[in-house]
Amino acid sequence: MHRGCFCEMTSAVLAKRHRIVEAVMALADGHGTVAEHRARNWASITFSGTRHKLVLDFEGPAAVEAGEELIARLEDHEFEIPGQLVADAAIKAVDRSPSTAFLIVHAEILLLEEK
Repeated sequence: MHRGCFCEMTSAVLAKRHRIVEAVMALADGHGTVAEHRARNWASITFSGTRHKLVLDFEGPAAVEAGEELIARLEDHEFEIPGQLVADAAIKAVDRSPSTAFLIVHAEILLLEEK
């Protein structure tokens, strides 16, 4: 078993992942849970960053209401993440179950490195 700390690069990647999740969950007033979070490097000729895919679960009336608010606000929200710029934020799919007060939100967020 390996003992020791993550390398600096891994630590930086984990910190970025944590900051975007924290920002999205704040937008949902702390309701819901992150069921899935995938990130991959992204680059163009002039920019580099990471594309994040999030699946968020909201269960219960208050959480579903917060999830609906997240859906309404995510794409136009001005995120403040140190060293990062949110270039694109989109809701890709929503699964609703009104009879059980359950909501699943699929979102994609493109973070660019600020230079």
